[in-house]
Amino acid sequence: MPRPETDIAATRLRIIAAADRMIQERGAISFTMTDLATAVGMSPSNLYRFFESKDALAEAMAGEWFAELLVIMEELVSADMPVEEKLYQFFAQRVVIKRARYEDDPELFQSYMELGDEHFEVIKGYVDLADHYMASILAEAMESGYFKGLELDAVVSLVNTMIQPFCNPRLMMQMMHLATEERLRIVIKTILNGLRADVEPVTIRPELHIAG
Repeated sequence: MPRPETDIAATRLRIIAAADRMIQERGAISFTMTDLATAVGMSPSNLYRFFESKDALAEAMAGEWFAELLVIMEELVSADMPVEEKLYQFFAQRVVIKRARYEDDPELFQSYMELGDEHFEVIKGYVDLADHYMASILAEAMESGYFKGLELDAVVSLVNTMIQPFCNPRLMMQMMHLATEERLRIVIKTILNGLRADVEPVTIRPELHIAG
């Protein structure tokens, strides 16, 4: 008799929880699927019925990690609010969640970063999806008159670069005291008001870089 879907889902979540504990104790790279099978009290062959490989497990863990963040992005893209506030909230709400996760368990947060490095192709889809949602909001901003003279792809690339301390988990770990919502709002206002093709480039005099 086939196992009920609810039982399968519950077992998968139990395995993911055990993997969380294991990567916290050993690091993302060190544990094996055999180790994990032992930790959850099943044979390796039985474990592979739920996750056919470590990549499949990493994909499921990434899904758990990104689920709440994806809901926020999906809701904001279609939200009825000024585009300026929408762009701010797109990053601010995720900053709050990531900061809370880091403060709740810094070691587990770090372990997830290692897992992402080891299985980058697994999480790349989520990163691309976040860029897609951001591009939708930036396109809306362009329709409202922002980023004059620039192509959407260029705007996406530039904004991604400027916003890294607020969305890149590794940078956030190093700059948590600086990656505040107040600073983010200033950055978003600066991006919206200053990023356009007709702005003269800033010239920095060489002597400003010379120590002594």
